[in-house]
Amino acid sequence: MKLFLIAGEASGDALGAALMAGLKVLAPGIEFRGVGGPKMEAEGLTSLFPMEELSVMGIMEILPKYRHLKRRIAETAARVTELAPDALITIDSPDFCLRVARLVRAARPDQKTIHYVAPTVWAWRPGRAAKMAEVIDHVLALFPFEPPYMKAAGMTCDFVGHPVVSEARAGEAEAAAFREAQSIGPDQPLLLCLPGSRKGEVTRLAPRFEEAIARLRDREPSLRVVIPTVRGVGPLVRDLASRWKVAPLVVEDAAEKRAAFAAADLALAASGTVSLELAANRVPMVIAHDFNRLTWWMMKRAALIDTVTLVNIVSETRVVPEFLGPACQSGPIATALTRLLSGEAGREAQLTAMEVTMDRLGRGDEAPGLRAARSVLASI
Repeated sequence: MKLFLIAGEASGDALGAALMAGLKVLAPGIEFRGVGGPKMEAEGLTSLFPMEELSVMGIMEILPKYRHLKRRIAETAARVTELAPDALITIDSPDFCLRVARLVRAARPDQKTIHYVAPTVWAWRPGRAAKMAEVIDHVLALFPFEPPYMKAAGMTCDFVGHPVVSEARAGEAEAAAFREAQSIGPDQPLLLCLPGSRKGEVTRLAPRFEEAIARLRDREPSLRVVIPTVRGVGPLVRDLASRWKVAPLVVEDAAEKRAAFAAADLALAASGTVSLELAANRVPMVIAHDFNRLTWWMMKRAALIDTVTLVNIVSETRVVPEFLGPACQSGPIATALTRLLSGEAGREAQLTAMEVTMDRLGRGDEAPGLRAARSVLASI
């Protein structure tokens, strides 16, 4: 069996790697081709080109790279058509992946297509599901409320669980060892700073995050800061962080990142799936994100819900504070962090919502990667 997989960013790379591991268990000898990052490469994929080329977000951010991305779309579709795999599996990154699927379908109408991560039609642009159904046969959904939306649009769909519920996490011993290795006292507050996994996000958010954290440290002089990052933006993050007054520690090693999450007292993070990783580690958080003005205007017009934080959505609460678009200002963010650190506002409510979120995402069930693999094989 041959499968062609495409992932365009770090979260998709993690999903793809877990899926590949599950497929190797259920279908020994399976062959993989496609586009992916370090985690998928570790499972045996040789990427057609560096995945980081696709990690672009926002209308105005995509425009300067449009011609290059269009070439990559054509190149990838041609490769799929040439290989004629048993299935094309596209993982999130719909702007790239679904364009590839459309070209492949035009060349090979019978090509089996599977998309991993249902579009958030419950949040904005509900028409996307019907458009996706033109080129996708089967969907692997991360959230339990998504299959009805996909089936109504004409695709089959399985809820396979969210990978965050089965990801390796560090324990108390690793957290204590991390603090000791970095000379962070057991009573010193430790903040995780997570300005995103895309260069555009990091460039836009890092200065705002630095200002907010500097204000927080004025109120909590013993505060220490750790910035976990990923391969694609690691050099950029290190360069920016080297000029910060708070002198953050930047970690890229997977074990160090797990230990940092386990050791942290609170977090300031960009919106995205990282909120679920923080929830899995019971780290109270503040979410902040800024966008290009046009991107923000279009998102506001299309939004169907009043929050972007997945913990809020899955737990059906609004306990995680958000500072989005024009509200992404250092002063209010610092105040929210201060209140969260002191326990004054919402800390226990967040922890309760995190437990609800993990249960609803499949904690205690079969590992999502294996469930996704079963779904893939059953649909081919």
